[in-house]
Amino acid sequence: MDCISFIDKYYHDSPDLKEVLVTHSRQVRDRALYVASLHPDWSLDLQFIEEAAMLHDIGIFYCHAPNIHCLGTHKYIEHGYLGAELLRQEGLPKHALVAERHTGSGITMEQVIQEDLPIPVQDYLPITLEEKIICYADKFYSKGHLGEEVPVSKIRLNMWKYGQDAIRRWDELVKLMAEPNRD
Repeated sequence: MDCISFIDKYYHDSPDLKEVLVTHSRQVRDRALYVASLHPDWSLDLQFIEEAAMLHDIGIFYCHAPNIHCLGTHKYIEHGYLGAELLRQEGLPKHALVAERHTGSGITMEQVIQEDLPIPVQDYLPITLEEKIICYADKFYSKGHLGEEVPVSKIRLNMWKYGQDAIRRWDELVKLMAEPNRD
C-alpha cells in the first residue's frame, strides 16, 4: 500500500497538517520497525507495522488542535476512533484497530466512563504485538515538537495525568519492548 497516497486522499487540501502527520508517522514507523527488529522471534507482520504506523493518526484532521494545524470540530481524544471508522470504511479493519487503540498506553472502558470521554464506551487497549509496538513507538514523538524524541522518563511522568493504571501499562510496554539504552 502507498500510505502517502492514502494520506493525500484526506489531506491534499491541508499541506501543513499533512506535513505534521507524515513527519510524525514516519518517526513512529521507523521506531516501530526498529523495535520489531529487536524481536525476530515474535513472528511480526513488518509490512503491517509499517502501514499501520503510517496511518495510526489518520483521523487527526477531524479534530480541533490549531497548534498542529488541525482545524476540525472534534476533541483531539476522538482522533483514534474517528480514524478507525475511516479506515474501516476504506476496507482496512486491522489498521483501524491500531488507530483506535494507540492513544496513551491504551484507554479502558472504565476511564471512558469515569472521565466522561467523548468516545464510544469500550476498551481501547492495544492487544496484538503489532498494536503494542506502534502504541509504544508513538509516545516518543509529539506532533507539536516534530523531530524531537521524548525520553522514556518524561513519557512516564506525562502518564501520571491518566492515572496509575496508565503508568502500569506504560511500564509493561517498556519492559516488553526491551529497547537497549533507555533511561
